[in-house]
Amino acid sequence: MAEQPTAKPAQAEMKAPQMKILGQFIRDLSFENVAAQKGLEGNVQPDIQVQVNIDAKRREKDGEFEVVLKLNIESKGKDKNVSLFVLEIEYGGVFHIQDVPDEQMHPYLLIECPRMIFPYLRRIVGDITRDGGYPPLNLENIDFLTLYRQEIQRRAEAEKAGAKIV
Repeated sequence: MAEQPTAKPAQAEMKAPQMKILGQFIRDLSFENVAAQKGLEGNVQPDIQVQVNIDAKRREKDGEFEVVLKLNIESKGKDKNVSLFVLEIEYGGVFHIQDVPDEQMHPYLLIECPRMIFPYLRRIVGDITRDGGYPPLNLENIDFLTLYRQEIQRRAEAEKAGAKIV
């Protein structure tokens, strides 16, 4: 009895995506202790707002990408509505990525890469706020998948409305 050659499924031939973090860096950092500059005293209950933006770009070397997380954090007093501090930071990572299909590269760069460098950024934010005279700010985990979906939806709605996409 002759053996039938078995067909290999297309999925079996695909290699698992591979990512290496080649480096991490602070591109830009600004911390303003507004309360200290104005001489505010007393115990103020803070209201903290965090805005997150992500940029990604291909580097010259094949398979290398740069992803930058941009945080804008503002703390205001709930009672007096006075600004306590403003922290702006751009934290980046350089990644070597292999075996990710082109159609999946965009979400991979904006979801998986930020997820890898976020714990380091969180620690830096905690250190800066502590060194600035406040309790360390321990950022909550960020759901990069939800952020990505919201941005795709925002762009689709803007396109329908005929607005220029930024």
